[in-house]
Amino acid sequence: MDAPGVGPADVLVRVSACGICGSDVHGYRGATGRRIPPLVMGHEAAGTVERVGESVARVAPGDRVTFDSTVYCGACEFCRRGEVNLCDARVVLGVSCGDYRRHGAFAEYVSVPERIVHRLPDAIPFEHAALIEAVAVAVHAVARRPPSAGERIVVIGCGTIGLLLIQVLRARGCGAIDAVDVDAGRRDLAVRVGAARALPDVPADGVDHVFEAVGRAETVAAAIRAVRKGGAVTLVGNLAPEVPLPLQSVVTREITLFGSCASRGEYPEAIALMASGAIDVAPLISAVAPLEEGAAWFERLHRGERGLLKVVLTP
Repeated sequence: MDAPGVGPADVLVRVSACGICGSDVHGYRGATGRRIPPLVMGHEAAGTVERVGESVARVAPGDRVTFDSTVYCGACEFCRRGEVNLCDARVVLGVSCGDYRRHGAFAEYVSVPERIVHRLPDAIPFEHAALIEAVAVAVHAVARRPPSAGERIVVIGCGTIGLLLIQVLRARGCGAIDAVDVDAGRRDLAVRVGAARALPDVPADGVDHVFEAVGRAETVAAAIRAVRKGGAVTLVGNLAPEVPLPLQSVVTREITLFGSCASRGEYPEAIALMASGAIDVAPLISAVAPLEEGAAWFERLHRGERGLLKVVLTP
């Protein structure tokens, strides 16, 4: 493909690293309807500014940068309120659906608006910076209903987002965090990054707050069962488009459900947490490989190869 064009307010980034998201793998399978080919996927990326449009002022060629996965308009009611993840004209990099197609970052170059670009500290390598998008998602999810330090918390699902949720919660002073996953290797990793315990099943003794990072019917139901009366469930996973809701349990026990979508301005905080060492993404990276090997890595992730978590491709 030719290099993308650069508008007056755009930044052309030479991509140094781009992570394979679980949603990309679902798109590879054709399971979601949000990766309709032909499409360049990839939205978790970092690189170096190659060229800028004439109205760009915050970054310059040679700057090390990352960028949001969401291209928002900046002018609608939601954007004016700072709720850019709910933008009426929201477009996600590396996604094609019935409404739009926006090529992403599994390429040598990607063009993005200056307003979604963020400078990187030199101390964060590009391979780690490719996970800043996921860190921002976790920071936003925790901010939807910030837990207090003494609460008992369960994180269901120890994939990339679940493991980052654990680290963000620890950075917020939470210590009593149980992680739940069916995979023993991921449970071990959850303890390594800060969970107090890692369990194969969801505890049923009334925790204060559950973060659901899978998005399946059975895990959403388990999250609602696990939380105490008056507790909260934050729904982050988005695998199934619809799940049954145990309505009586939610209503009679006054459970509060929070949905969490992408991020809204948390990139600077995510970068600061990584730069300080409060969040360490290195244990989450299973492999770094050239883009030319991308198809093989997609196939391995699609097959569910044990031990694989985050794969970063380097164009």
